[in-house]
Amino acid sequence: MNEMATIDAYGVLTEPATLTIQRILPGPVERVWAYLTESEMRKKWLAAGDMEMEVGAPFTFVWRNDELSDSPGRRPSGFQEESRMQSRITELDPPRKIAFTWEGSGDVSFELEPQGKEVLLTVTHRRLPDRATLLGVSAGWHAHLDILAARATGTEPKPFWDAWSRLRKEYDRRIPA
Repeated sequence: MNEMATIDAYGVLTEPATLTIQRILPGPVERVWAYLTESEMRKKWLAAGDMEMEVGAPFTFVWRNDELSDSPGRRPSGFQEESRMQSRITELDPPRKIAFTWEGSGDVSFELEPQGKEVLLTVTHRRLPDRATLLGVSAGWHAHLDILAARATGTEPKPFWDAWSRLRKEYDRRIPA
């Protein structure tokens, strides 16, 4: 991973129940857009699930975090090998922005801004219902985006679950109670 991909790696609370986290990735913007919207690309760093590119279109995310890196690390108790979530696209401006519902914990938007040969990806997760969800989501986005940065730069990602567990503790320390 290049140095730019890790600048300001930690997410921040931009409102009391809103997490914003950014990464700079190698472009072009259409390539990063594919990582966000195409199931085969997205499942390499986040979750599978075909999307019809239309506002209001429902889709299902399918997480298999054990498959995101060669060695997934130790999955924490309470997490399943696979999880699913129903979602719906709420905003769409290809290849610059997509937003969707996040079942049980608000909504998420991805915004892409070309910066020369690189792309600034901004993830905003709004309406997080409580601190436990906020901490889990913060660690999750951070770990998933680190895997995306590794995939986009052609490097091997670190074990997902080990990163998630470490980051969950770090976000608990960083985010005020």
